Amino acid sequence: MNYLIVYAHPYDKSFNHAILETLVKTLKNKNHQYEIIDLYEDQFNPAYDAIELSLFFSGKTADPLVTKYQNMIKKADHIVFVFPIWWNDLPAIVKGFIDKVMKKDFAYIFTANGLEGTLTYIKKAYIFTTASSTQWFIESYAGDAIKKTFMNATLKQIGIKDSSWHHISFTEADTLDKREDFLANIAKVID
Repeated sequence: MNYLIVYAHPYDKSFNHAILETLVKTLKNKNHQYEIIDLYEDQFNPAYDAIELSLFFSGKTADPLVTKYQNMIKKADHIVFVFPIWWNDLPAIVKGFIDKVMKKDFAYIFTANGLEGTLTYIKKAYIFTTASSTQWFIESYAGDAIKKTFMNATLKQIGIKDSSWHHISFTEADTLDKREDFLANIAKVID
């Protein structure tokens, strides 16, 4: 299996980084192929500029990282997102990744019935997140941006029908045992 990890955290001592390291170890142990997109290390610019926006309807890009990322996605059959939840939603750099990389004629086409996703070769998406809020709070009181919007709308619209979300809050990760349990569970989650 070919996994693509999209990692978005600027601090290499973060728990998100521990998740990334555990994913890499798990994928190696299971003899899966993988590549990593590190949005911060790559200094990916999530904002559309005038040139990029002028290419929107053609599905083209002026950003060489977008082309690189699209080529990496084409080789993957599983995609893994690792990021913190900031203000109950995706960080801007992840939203910008979706905005700029998931382009027309690459991730979707227009049809008479609306968008049709073309990334149907991606068998599953895994989303690993951290936040100060619990998953229950995010789902029940904060708009549920991860499940309702990211998983059940955005990913499905681009053709990724199967996804799972794995979250830990700072209160749930208040002891070393709880953090280690979360990391150990990653090996059980990954196919």
